[in-house]
Amino acid sequence: VEVPEIDVDELAPLIAAGARLLDVREIEEWQEARVPGGVLIPLGEIPDRVTEIPTDEPLYVICKSGGRSASACEFLRARAIDAVNVTGGTLAWIESGRDVESEST
Repeated sequence: VEVPEIDVDELAPLIAAGARLLDVREIEEWQEARVPGGVLIPLGEIPDRVTEIPTDEPLYVICKSGGRSASACEFLRARAIDAVNVTGGTLAWIESGRDVESEST
């Protein structure tokens, strides 16, 4: 399955415009730091929760660095969901100096 990719510089204006972001990291990672506006479904839970994922517009998928999100995109695209992998993941988002949310804020 061919997975389209974007980087965090391309993602930022899309998120600002209301694009859907799926974070597939574990809850502990998500609580530590996350891209604002993302929805958490850990990678291992996606098969059981695929019905929760909207299919009517592109879905940008992020993890820590891009590996788990690529796997999630392959799974979702095989089910006709327009999933796009965010290369570099949350690490790249943080390194670029963009805002994050966490449980302590």
